[in-house]
Amino acid sequence: MAALATTVVGNTGLRIDNLFTAAAGGGDTCETGAGVELHVKNAGASPVTVTLAYPGKYDGDQTVSGRTFVVPITTGHTVIPVRDVYRDPATGRAAITYSGVTSVTVAVIRGQVTG
Repeated sequence: MAALATTVVGNTGLRIDNLFTAAAGGGDTCETGAGVELHVKNAGASPVTVTLAYPGKYDGDQTVSGRTFVVPITTGHTVIPVRDVYRDPATGRAAITYSGVTSVTVAVIRGQVTG
């Protein structure tokens, strides 16, 4: 799995079209938390499913496989909030997998929190 870097939006804004990188075939990981977004672009002719793993257990022993998001074909661009519920306690990061990566690029962006 590749560890995706998070880019923070500064007070002057942020150009994002130059931040995208190829999705890793074995999946990626990223930071979680308030304001963290996974941006996924699909330039292919088939939709791509992105899955964020749920690392926790519910009711003490039940597992949930994860939350899926479908990114549409060709010029599809989907923004996925990466909340702390996806944070793996062992790594401190969310685990992301893709149904295909040939035409998929990703970027992780977090809004700057200021007073």
